[in-house]
Amino acid sequence: MDALPTPPATAPNSGPSTPDAQKRIDYLAGYNLDEDILGKIKDDLVDIARAAGQMMINADLTVDESDTKKNSSDRVTSTDKAVEKMVQDRLRSTYPAFGFLGEEGFKTGDKLEDKPTFVCDPIDGTLNFIHGFPNTAVSLALTVDKKPFVGVVYNPFRGDLFTAVKWQGAFLTTATGLTRRLPISPIPKPLPSLNEALVAVEWGSQRSGPNWALRTSMAQQLMTDKTAGGAMVHSIRSNGSAALDFCYVAAGQIDMFWEGGCWVWDVCAGWIILEEAGGMVASANPGDWEPTLEGRLYLAVRGAKRAEQEGVVKQLWDMMGERKFIY
Repeated sequence: MDALPTPPATAPNSGPSTPDAQKRIDYLAGYNLDEDILGKIKDDLVDIARAAGQMMINADLTVDESDTKKNSSDRVTSTDKAVEKMVQDRLRSTYPAFGFLGEEGFKTGDKLEDKPTFVCDPIDGTLNFIHGFPNTAVSLALTVDKKPFVGVVYNPFRGDLFTAVKWQGAFLTTATGLTRRLPISPIPKPLPSLNEALVAVEWGSQRSGPNWALRTSMAQQLMTDKTAGGAMVHSIRSNGSAALDFCYVAAGQIDMFWEGGCWVWDVCAGWIILEEAGGMVASANPGDWEPTLEGRLYLAVRGAKRAEQEGVVKQLWDMMGERKFIY
């Protein structure tokens, strides 16, 4: 395999890089925004997320039948649709000039625009929701110039609220009302190798073909003893929600999340939360240090020394060799 490209010295998604005040003002002014407005948008998204969470809690799963999208592992409920409608209605009434991209209203060909755009996953972790497993969340974000600027991820069943605003840090508010800046540990512990990592991997709804073969073989390789050619990570976690996986990496509770195939609404809010917590996002496929929100290929790494972040990314990419996800 050819040598992997060197990551940018100041990659835009590698952490909370903060330009000086005037540059921030000028940049946001180009979109009729300022930092106070971003803060208000965050507060509005929190209010909407809590309302969405109450709808999820109130849903009667004995009558809320799910419909199949692609197959039996890709589902949507009437609560998904009702939550997204509520979110869209409230945002459009307050911010009529902004765009909106939601999972349930998505049509082939829909893309993020440069203008401020809200991105909504009404229930990330629908399978968990259907089964009553309490690891599911509403994920709301604002993008500017196709990059995440505000993120809110709320799990109403556990009461965890993750929030971030560009250049203003990331935070976790628990069910008790305690708010902590992320990552939870102010001085992140070392991340010397995959052998010391707790890694999140999701299984998706594509259960055959080359992507499935890559996903399952990499999971096995990550878990396998080093003497047998594996990485022997501490373990693998599959939480059923990409949005929450990103947040757990931001908090430092999981070290890495490797994912191909999910969508912009799954990761958009979590991306800015991770970024503001000192984490970074590379591509799930080898060689790409600057993935896009809509690229469907994500390797999230928690806050650590930059050399350590790059090191574990390269280790995982080396394990993949010439293999790649294709979407």
